Amino acid sequence: MDQSLAASEIIKQVIEHYAQFQPSHGKIRLETIFDDHQGRYALMQTGWDRDRRIRGNLIYVVLEQEMIRIEYDGIEHGIFYDLVKKGVSPERIILAYLPDCPTGSRLDVDRNSSSKQSAIA
Repeated sequence: MDQSLAASEIIKQVIEHYAQFQPSHGKIRLETIFDDHQGRYALMQTGWDRDRRIRGNLIYVVLEQEMIRIEYDGIEHGIFYDLVKKGVSPERIILAYLPDCPTGSRLDVDRNSSSKQSAIA
């Protein structure tokens, strides 16, 4: 199987996992957006919490040239370790939301860790 195809399926599995959760407050809907042609994958939130409009990304990932670029990760423990646990090589993951944009090869890939930033070497 093509690595890009396998990576896209893994990304979708991770996003679908988080899409199953219902926010604990407000009337907020979670929606997956998958564009295999452009290599764009997102988990969006829309709705209301009290009198406040809620909208935006919870996860936004770009798959390009065999690399997985995490552009936004609003998940508490981060999706990096979810991707690695499902078989994605850390070297293929770029944390684009961080200033130095490290790849997973520069991270401590202890899969039991739950911190996104403290693992940066």
